[in-house]
Amino acid sequence: MKTSRLILLVVVAMAAGCAARSDIIILDERLAALEGQIKKQNTQIRKYSQIIETKEKKLRNQSAGLRIQLDALREEIQIINGKLEEIEYLISREKKSGEDADKMRKAQVDLLQESTRALDSRLASIEQYLDLGTTAAIATGTRAAGEKPKSIRDEKLSASELYQMAKQAFDKAEYDAARDGFEELIKRYPRAKNADNAQFWIGEIYYREKWYEKAIVEYDKVIKNYPKGNKIRSALLKQGYAFSNIGDKTHARHVLNDLIRKYPKSNEAAIARQKLKQIK
Repeated sequence: MKTSRLILLVVVAMAAGCAARSDIIILDERLAALEGQIKKQNTQIRKYSQIIETKEKKLRNQSAGLRIQLDALREEIQIINGKLEEIEYLISREKKSGEDADKMRKAQVDLLQESTRALDSRLASIEQYLDLGTTAAIATGTRAAGEKPKSIRDEKLSASELYQMAKQAFDKAEYDAARDGFEELIKRYPRAKNADNAQFWIGEIYYREKWYEKAIVEYDKVIKNYPKGNKIRSALLKQGYAFSNIGDKTHARHVLNDLIRKYPKSNEAAIARQKLKQIK
């Protein structure tokens, strides 16, 4: 009986040992399979990581390129905005200059009319005091019957005569008459040999009247309309001075440097170099 039990125990133990080894083999096989799957997944992960890294690099490069383009566009927009602001400023300044011109001319007319009335009143008083009423009337009639003085607008003068009359008025500081004469010359004889000089003197009149904005415009007509004339260097120089007088140092430097670049050995260029040293 005891022997039978012993044999049974041995058989059970052997069966258990066999079962344990079988389980171990199965576990080993499953472990090996899992390791294979893990290796395969790791390989795929590395492959996907490389693909993602490549795409990210490409996107970074594209992003950097887009940023460069964006910065360039922003700079262009700033430049365009700056030019627009400059144009708007010039337009508003020109408009204001036109309004100021109208006011100035009206004031001049009013002043002349008032002066004329005052002179007439004084003359009448003197004539009454001296009893020269008949003499004055005779003198007036004599002048009306005689030759009329030459008038810039009424007489059909030649280009040379117009220029001489206007220049004489300019030299006497009779700027209104001089300006009318020079403008009439350019209107009638735009291709006359003195047309560029006439245009320059118009700019000079406005400069001497300290209407620098208008002077800049008139000097610019010399530069653009008479590029081969003998007043181009003087026009550039005085335009630079005019810009400086209104506080526009940027344009003043630009015009004076342009003069030096185009006419480096001229007297005007030497003066421009001295002026540039004063503009800070």
